[in-house]
Amino acid sequence: MMEEGTVSNQSETLLVHPAVKPLSFLLGTWRGEGQGFFPTISSFNYSEDLQFSHSPNKPVIAYSQKTWNLKSGQPMHSESGYWRPKPDGTIEVVIAQSTGLVEVQKGTYDMKEGAVKLNSELVGNASKVKEISRVFKVENCELSYVVEMATSLIGLQPHLKASLKKL
Repeated sequence: MMEEGTVSNQSETLLVHPAVKPLSFLLGTWRGEGQGFFPTISSFNYSEDLQFSHSPNKPVIAYSQKTWNLKSGQPMHSESGYWRPKPDGTIEVVIAQSTGLVEVQKGTYDMKEGAVKLNSELVGNASKVKEISRVFKVENCELSYVVEMATSLIGLQPHLKASLKKL
């Protein structure tokens, strides 16, 4: 039995920083499949690994995500960044994508709902993308998310959705 405020990560038990404790349900590696769509592209399916890791002396969660083509196994997209939860239920997130696009997001988390909701404050190095929102939810041992996107020509609408299981 683990003590409250600890997480098990690859047979190691680590203390969780108090700022990260409300989001400790995210920690670990998740794997699953998703779908991508948008009015200006052909729909596609992908496999994904998503990892949330944490160093106990830091009030931050490291985030990394990689996708690959479901049929060919070829790499498609990757991104990484940091999630900084605040005691008041707000969260600040920075994400750098392999395409060169950078997101600065702010949002909220609700540990009772197992949900994190993010909206872009800034989308940098993108000529067409103007806004990105992300909603993550853990329910019944499954992590699902929806990413919405707006471009200079099309308003905010769903772009990606996936369902992942913890490894």
